[in-house]
Amino acid sequence: MKVAVTATGVDLNAPVDPRFGRAQYFIIVDLETMEFEAIPNPNINAMGGAGIQSAQLLGNKGVGAVITGQVGPNAFQTLSAIGVPIYQAMGGTVAQAVEAFKAGRLLAIGQPGPSHVGMGMGRGVGAGRGMGRGRGVGFAPGPGPVGPASTTASYQGHPQQMSKEQEIQILKTQAETIGKQLEEINRRLQELEKEKKSEGK
Repeated sequence: MKVAVTATGVDLNAPVDPRFGRAQYFIIVDLETMEFEAIPNPNINAMGGAGIQSAQLLGNKGVGAVITGQVGPNAFQTLSAIGVPIYQAMGGTVAQAVEAFKAGRLLAIGQPGPSHVGMGMGRGVGAGRGMGRGRGVGFAPGPGPVGPASTTASYQGHPQQMSKEQEIQILKTQAETIGKQLEEINRRLQELEKEKKSEGK
């Protein structure tokens, strides 16, 4: 089984990145051999939908679980749709998170964290939306004895592709999410236009 861990660096000694969609790297670890592959997150600067795209990326890599700090609602729905459970690890290194997962010490995330606004959307500026980062919840795995990360070889397995049914489910979720974002943008535009008119009077 392979698990994906969000990380701030490229090896097992890298700290766990508490973000999912905008994590710096995904470290995909083979639990049997501890061989791993470090993937730079191509969605880190995405305008929006970073969580969904990151979830699709890991689904295509055939991972059996995701370990991260917190995950937004869109990524949560996407990972749930393709049957990939999410586990929470706040703090520690990738190796410690994997060892804690293998020992059954990580908590499964049963609901998403707060939604994070896409970059460049201009949302929340002076709007008082309170879309905070909402960190600080979670389980920090104890330091514990962790075996040496003896291998730095990339895992070169053949990624397991998503089924058509899984892809359909993801696309439906994505369409629903984009629809909601569009509604929110239009609503905010109307608010701003009303405010502008009232200021001009």
